[in-house]
Formats: sequence, structure tokens, C-alpha cells
Amino acid sequence: MSLGTSVARLLGKQTGSPVQLQRRAAHSVALIGAPFSRGQKRNGADRGPAAIRNAGLVEKLSGLGCQVYDFGDLTFTQVHNDEVYNNKVKHPRSVGSANRVLADTVHGAVTAGHSCVTLGGDHSLALGSISGHARHYPHLGVIWVDAHADINTPLTTMSGNLHGQPVSFLLRELQDKVPPLPGFSWLKPCLSRSDIVYIGLRDVDPAEHYILKNYDIQYFSMRDIDRFGIQKVMERTFEHLLGRGQSPIHLSVDIDAFDPALAPATGTPVKGGLTYREGMYISEEVHNTGLLSVMDIVEVNPLLGASQEEVSATVNLAVDVIATCFGQTREGAHTVFEELPSPGSPDESDSEQQVQI
Repeated sequence: MSLGTSVARLLGKQTGSPVQLQRRAAHSVALIGAPFSRGQKRNGADRGPAAIRNAGLVEKLSGLGCQVYDFGDLTFTQVHNDEVYNNKVKHPRSVGSANRVLADTVHGAVTAGHSCVTLGGDHSLALGSISGHARHYPHLGVIWVDAHADINTPLTTMSGNLHGQPVSFLLRELQDKVPPLPGFSWLKPCLSRSDIVYIGLRDVDPAEHYILKNYDIQYFSMRDIDRFGIQKVMERTFEHLLGRGQSPIHLSVDIDAFDPALAPATGTPVKGGLTYREGMYISEEVHNTGLLSVMDIVEVNPLLGASQEEVSATVNLAVDVIATCFGQTREGAHTVFEELPSPGSPDESDSEQQVQI
């Protein structure tokens, strides 16, 4: 049985689902730029949204038949005297404030009927993107494509960077392990452990490994992808998220999920990542469900490429991930073609003239 058939069978089973999303030939897509980089230590991630737009994202989506509404880049208020929390967690007020703005914007876009694409920025932005999405659709399925689990708590983080902690704030099961951070009072957990699946993990901290195992969170490491193949991984992902009921999908993609040979311009590259074909397959199958509601593409950092070619490769890969989620295929990205033209019936004089020619 093909993956498309198995997904269709899963969706066909569902009745009385919390939400019914219909597959649409044309998407109404809201682009939200989130030029924010305080969730980690390296400059440049805030330049990701402009770089992705400048690589022709709007034109590509429009060419796929999408109606694109570009909300532009959000403006984040600078937080002064943003002291380290517990001598470890960096820029908590900045991260909390920026994500509150993003959450409100994503919620507004989804409520208005758009599919939403958040252009990051670092992966701490998933706090706002997912929580804003969940305000409208409380029953979300999250596919987290990343080299890292980003599920450290403020008490287990080794780096202190909040881009490695967003999932711990979002999971209900971890709330007794997460202290109240300044700037985070607005944030409420909105996911259960069964609502998320990781794909592409290969750099997981000890505490994160403990959480994944002891809280029974579904994940597929690069070793799992090697063992099962990407088709089986996607089958199991959808069985896990959609087997219980039809729910909107939130896809959160860190560009470092890909191998650094494909995406070198990023802050925390890890060898042995997704191939181009594996990444496009993930995006194609998410699109084929008809359930994609919001996606993030984060950690594109134009300042970290060793050359313009490396920057362009990383940015163009991000554009391909987004476009594939909205209908671009490796069989050709075509507009609807309904009927082949037939030759006309020229009159006799035309026929004689053609013969003479």
C-alpha cells in the first residue's frame, strides 16, 4: 500500500473529528517574517526572512496558484536590561516578548482563513508560532524536522540558549519541570506528548534523550531513517498523528535538519543530515494530506555562509521546502491543465495551400 493510500485511508476513517480541513487546489498563504535571533548567540538569523523572500518565494508560490498575502516583517520591541535567568538562560524577556507578538499574528492569520508560513529567525520562534496556531485549532499535530530536539528545560540546558528549549514550554507533561521565566507569563502549554513527532534527530543532549524516552515521545533519528527509509518514517508519522482523528498539521522545519553540504549557512550544523530527496519527500507528503495549516522555516543565517554560493544554496533550499509544502512536485510544478487542444478542420483552400508550401 502506498503512503498516499494509507494516509487517505486514515483520513477516511475519521468521523466526529475536532476539525475538518478540506483539501484545496489553491491555497491562501500568509507570509509572516520574524527577524529575531536572540534565542541563540550568533548574529544573522534575523536576516533569514529577507533572504528567503529575495530568493523569489512569493513568485514561486504565486506560480503554484497560491494567493499570497505578505504580512511583512514583524517589529519586535527591544528589551533593555534583559538579565540572564538563573545565571544560565539568556534573553528570556526578549524571547518571551517577541513570541507573544508572533503568536498574536499567527492566530490572526489562521483565523482569517490563511495557511501560514513563519519565516525565521531562530527556532525559539516556534513558541509563538505553535501557541498562536493552537489558539484557533486546539488539537494540533506537530511535525518537528530538526537535527536537534529543542526540548531542554531552563534547568537542563547546557548552552542557556532558548532556541534549544521551546518544546519544553509547549508540552503539558513537562510543566512541573519548567520554572516561570520573566517574559513568559502569557504562554500556556498547548501540546501533549502524543501531539508531536520528530524527524531527523542526530544531536540530542542527555536530558533531552531522557525526556524523549521517559515521556514516550515519538521521534525518528537519522539512524531510523537509514533503517526504515523515509517512506516508512512518514507512514508512521501520519499513523501517530492522524490515527486518532483528523487534525491540522503544524510543520516546523529547522534548516539544519538537512546535511550541511546542502544547508551550510546555519548556526548549528550537524553532519549526516537529510538529503534533498528525503526533505522534499517529507514536504510532498505533508502537502498530500491536505492538512497543512501552519509551517515554520527557521535558522537560515546568511552571515554564516563561507561564500555567496553557500548562502544561496541554503536559502534556495528553504524556498524549495516551502514551495513543495504548497504543491511543487518533482514531477513538475504545473498549473491545472484540463484538456489537450485538438487540431482544427481547415477548409479546402487552406489544405491546398499547406500542400503547396
